[in-house]
Amino acid sequence: MDGLVTYPAGNLGDAHERSAAGTASPSVPRGSDARSVPQIADGDWPEQFARFEVALQHMNQGLCMFDRHARLVVCNHRYREIFDIPGDYPLFGKTQEEICGFLVARGRYLPSVTLETIRQSVRGALARQDARPVFRELANGRMISILYRSIAGGGWVSTFEDITEQRRSQAQIQHLARYDGLTELANARTLREAGRALATPDAKGLPVLACHYLDLDRFKFVNDTYGHAIGDELLQAVAGRLRACARREDIVGRLGGDEFALIQRVPDTAAALAFAHRLVAEIAAPFDLSVGRVEVGVSIGVATHRDGDDAGAADVERLLQDADLALRQAKALERGTVCAFEPAMSETARQRLALERELSAALAAEQIAVHYQPLVESRTGRIIGVEALARWEHPERGFIPPATFIPLAEEVGLIVPLGAWVLRRACRDAAAWPDHLSIAVNASVVQVRQKSFADTVLAILAETDFPARRLEIEITESSLLEESETTMQNLHRLRDAGVRFALDDFGTGYSSLSYLRRFPFDKIKIDRSFMRDAEASADALAIIRAVAGLGTSLGITTLVEGVETEQQLQLALAEGLKQVQGYLFSRPIPGAGIADLVAA
Repeated sequence: MDGLVTYPAGNLGDAHERSAAGTASPSVPRGSDARSVPQIADGDWPEQFARFEVALQHMNQGLCMFDRHARLVVCNHRYREIFDIPGDYPLFGKTQEEICGFLVARGRYLPSVTLETIRQSVRGALARQDARPVFRELANGRMISILYRSIAGGGWVSTFEDITEQRRSQAQIQHLARYDGLTELANARTLREAGRALATPDAKGLPVLACHYLDLDRFKFVNDTYGHAIGDELLQAVAGRLRACARREDIVGRLGGDEFALIQRVPDTAAALAFAHRLVAEIAAPFDLSVGRVEVGVSIGVATHRDGDDAGAADVERLLQDADLALRQAKALERGTVCAFEPAMSETARQRLALERELSAALAAEQIAVHYQPLVESRTGRIIGVEALARWEHPERGFIPPATFIPLAEEVGLIVPLGAWVLRRACRDAAAWPDHLSIAVNASVVQVRQKSFADTVLAILAETDFPARRLEIEITESSLLEESETTMQNLHRLRDAGVRFALDDFGTGYSSLSYLRRFPFDKIKIDRSFMRDAEASADALAIIRAVAGLGTSLGITTLVEGVETEQQLQLALAEGLKQVQGYLFSRPIPGAGIADLVAA
């Protein structure tokens, strides 16, 4: 109970004095705290006082009322609970100074709280009259919010609310706003703020500011294989190793997903790169998780800034962007690679960003064309199908190869709408062609791993009224390299609907034979590189021969790409390949020319 101020006489004080003189008072209702109301005389309580007593005892806040002499005339049971006041300690009639003296003596407040500090806080609160609470931390760790209101004629009312859990929730919210909830590392916002402090000109320490941008290798494989719970466990373990490697003044953060960043001051760029290589070695060591031993790697991009260089270069946002560009270069080279930022990367990134925007606009405007290349029966020369191939003729850049824009579409998330658009266009075009012509459409690794992939294909078939038996979906070995349950469910569902599948670029992947055992492919497409080298390389010819024999044994159609000469066609025939594809028969052409080509 806070407050030691005496106020002029008023109604409450008069009532108290009449009570002391022996004026009759009502009896206390059953269940009420007898010490919270004056004991005046026997008799019935007026109805309004009974209601007041019920409300008083059911309040979540503690309440006290003092008269003009600063003596307690009303309080509820919640007040006793908050301050842990024994039930046998009489409160009614005591001055606030006596009550506060009792609480201070019993150690209810922190040692820094004295009667004088209580007096000053209450006097200030009552003088303000602005409903601003006074906050008091108790010795037991609870935080109390206290409101004071003067009463006309003298005295005041105090209410006490335990806001400990509210404060803890607010602190937790503030913590989550600044730190990653899973790893407890700094989040992106905090990392940038702390990095800016480290980058200020008056920052003490070493002359070079370095940013390490990290991305885990094979994390998706762990997530898909063991589940997200184990993926989270791995991220926590990685965070622990990063903390262990970092110095006290270094800033470690998680940027999202499996990306992390570390900002530090080092003697020079060589020291930053050496530290990055140490991180690679630390993360590459096996992790002992709840499912057993798991191994991943990490690729790191490093960007540095030396004090005294261009002031703009010290901007942490720019430093992070430069490190991100270096990371992309590292991942393009090889897993577990460290790559330092070079200015040329910025120009490459600028051009790539422009191309990304233009690709998005081209897709929205349906400026991507679909051309078709025939699939030919090797012995008869009869066209039995076509492969749909996306083509982009840029209005300013000219022809942009699929090898350029398809990987870009995969990286920026455009491959799913692009793949759906190509499939829809191909089915519409092929619906007007002879019924014996199949249409082969490529599906990227990103597409087949989408839960909606099978639904999208079936919806397009229904929309275009195109028979599933005439559709052949080509997938590469990389689509199955990190096989997931979603991928296999998509493939089996479409195959059950009548769609056929071809394993594209066979022989250029990692575990081709095992894929043929796990999924019943209808066709194997041998990569064009083997046909190109077959006439001069015994190894390439041996691979073609082995695949052809494998297809015959398994009852799978075999096709070789890249047939450009009559000699290559004769080689394919000699090795027993069922189908061929290449410039010898036709380059990819617009759909309008397919009917004429088939008729010829």
